[in-house]
Amino acid sequence: MKLTVIGAGPGGYETAIEAVKKGIDVTLITDGPLGGTCLNEGCIPTKALCKAASLMDEIRGAGEFGIKAECNFDFSAVQQRKNAVLEQLRQGIEFLLKKVNVIFGKASLKDAHTVVVNGTEIVSDYILLSTGSVSASLPIEGAELCINSADILSLKEVPRRLAVIGGGVIGLEFASIFRSFGSEVSVLEFCKTILPRFDEDIAKRLKQSLSKRGISIETSAAVKSVRKTEGGFCVQYVQKDKELSVEADLVLMAVGRRPNLSSLNLDEVGIEYTPRGVCVNEYMQTSLASVYAVGDLTGGMMLAHAASFQGRRALNHILAGQPASGKVDQIDLSTVPAAVFTVPEAAMTGKTEADCEGMDIVCLKSFYRSNGKAVAMGETDGMCKLIVERESGKILGCHIFGAHSADLVQEVSALIACGTGIDELRSAIHSHPTLGEIIQAAANA
Repeated sequence: MKLTVIGAGPGGYETAIEAVKKGIDVTLITDGPLGGTCLNEGCIPTKALCKAASLMDEIRGAGEFGIKAECNFDFSAVQQRKNAVLEQLRQGIEFLLKKVNVIFGKASLKDAHTVVVNGTEIVSDYILLSTGSVSASLPIEGAELCINSADILSLKEVPRRLAVIGGGVIGLEFASIFRSFGSEVSVLEFCKTILPRFDEDIAKRLKQSLSKRGISIETSAAVKSVRKTEGGFCVQYVQKDKELSVEADLVLMAVGRRPNLSSLNLDEVGIEYTPRGVCVNEYMQTSLASVYAVGDLTGGMMLAHAASFQGRRALNHILAGQPASGKVDQIDLSTVPAAVFTVPEAAMTGKTEADCEGMDIVCLKSFYRSNGKAVAMGETDGMCKLIVERESGKILGCHIFGAHSADLVQEVSALIACGTGIDELRSAIHSHPTLGEIIQAAANA
């Protein structure tokens, strides 16, 4: 059996590695570096900067612990470390792909079984599309003056004033990072709250926390234009019928991402898609049975780990002989945890309270300020919220705001995927003192 994978992000390269383990002859085609957006322009480089930013914050707060600390900040060294991290991980992926035929070039589909790259036709039994996404931009005057999430990772110096258009995950992470680095940061979000996909309780509390750190956040702000000024840039926006503006030295456009459909020839081969992405069924099959699509290309939750498990689902369906119905694995693609690595972090899994409208639910809450480990760490700003179906006790969602919430939410994500009830969570012993006790405290609320 032969499989051609287009795209070397997590959805592509991880599926290729697993397919080879199953005895499949795999060709992986990419027009960019191994690791895709996640490794080179997204998850990993931002987390490298997050680490430096958190160290800066810890040093500034050392006085609370009776420690006098000074910090000589070298942004070039921060960038060098980030680049070293990326190179190390790229080399690791290259090693894992040693049994995969990797081709660098821009691929396009000729038919349901044929891919063209660098003038050569590659025929296979199945094709997996995993070309990811690209930065989106508002159709406004002066949009070309803004930098995107890839550009900001390569800055040579920290801007004195940074304006961020967009209060989603990408915008808030960079706002938090550069505030820690010393920038004056302003965030302009079109929706009435930041993090539109997160639970509203968590979004409100995170906004308050970020505001306390000195980040200016304006919601219900419709950006109309960006123009060059003598001292930098002016971002003009409308809020409650008032025309307002913010001055900045750099403007980051962070209004999300859109599927990378370019050059695939989807129309020519008859693959259905919408502006949101390629249309797929529960097995990640496109309208052509031999062609699958995973990750950002399909829209939905644009997360690296979602792409990885979608790739597993596609591979499992192929190995099972492409059944028309029935389960091919135990993966629950409806329960995908997500996190924003601000200071403090926020994370979620399962349903939000708004998702449960019309259902009989109970919301159980606990707070970091009541947790011994959080108090000892000096991290008392935070909350855990569990959403439970009242009659059955089934856990429907978990939303956490506070230190290490991206790690904590994994416990509940696993419980939701297994259909676990609140009584089982209450009965599970959690070690003391740990932040994990915050989850059990919410269960017992």
